[in-house]
Amino acid sequence: MTKDMYDNDIIEGFTMKIGFIGLGKMGLSMVERLIMEGHQIVAFDLNKEAVKRAALKGASPSYSLTDLIAKLASPCAIWIMVPAGKPTEETIAAILPSLNEGDIIIDGGNSFYKDSVRNAQALKKKGVFFLDVGTSGGMWGLQKGYCLMIGGEKEVFQKLEPVFQTLAPEDGYAYVGKSGAGHFVKMVHNGIEYALLQAYSEGFEIMEAKKEFQFDLAQISLLWNHGSVIRSWLLELAAMVFQEDPHLDKIRGYIEDSGEGRWTVAEAIGENVPAFTITLSLLERFRSRQKESFSGKMIAALRHEFGGHKIKETQSRKVYE
Repeated sequence: MTKDMYDNDIIEGFTMKIGFIGLGKMGLSMVERLIMEGHQIVAFDLNKEAVKRAALKGASPSYSLTDLIAKLASPCAIWIMVPAGKPTEETIAAILPSLNEGDIIIDGGNSFYKDSVRNAQALKKKGVFFLDVGTSGGMWGLQKGYCLMIGGEKEVFQKLEPVFQTLAPEDGYAYVGKSGAGHFVKMVHNGIEYALLQAYSEGFEIMEAKKEFQFDLAQISLLWNHGSVIRSWLLELAAMVFQEDPHLDKIRGYIEDSGEGRWTVAEAIGENVPAFTITLSLLERFRSRQKESFSGKMIAALRHEFGGHKIKETQSRKVYE
């Protein structure tokens, strides 16, 4: 990278003008947070209503990718906040022909880090820079800020620091290494999240099962957040959940996974790291999607055959104790 690429500076004081693609729950909140601090945002989403909502927040609306790029002076920076995989790849491919040398693409989604390494290498050949920015904060990021884990060329990261400073709370963003590093750190972050959620859920299930004490789980969630070694934001959210639905009667225990847990486990295997807890928390998500476990039925059937354990009846089929 040469300084000449930035003679037409993106930065105006400590604010910037950037393009933003993807105005979902997180993306729109990020746009709003940036606008609140004086940044100029040119916004696009396939959903025209989302673009209108961004315009109401103060963004310059765009109804095509070509229009978005036309509204940005070169060198420009474009933040992509769309689902990982095909949507991200297609978005990069769609905007690349219209980009110039020195332009910057920021991938703030949950892309697989090897895809980010590949994208960075391919874009660099065309003179376009790439930052992979692992972004955590969910729907609460607008008020609390987003934790940003940033990979890529350090000089490009420094160029965009005003944006990161706005989006993150104090000490909430960091340059973590070369291309791919940001999404690798976010992948592991989400793997840890799987394990934390599983540990909390199992602990609260034990208390819920102990009927003789009739525990108030909202009370305990709040209690543990004052001085306890396991205090956390997740416990704050747990208190909110239990206050609304004390026994979670309105919720089905079906848990999706967005891929990062699988990638973390695969990396652990590749690096010979015995990541028991993260692995088991991922497998629990798979189990949660089964109406009835085939393996459980088989074990029950075999116990009946070798040990004569009783058979229970439920509706049209037999179930083994």
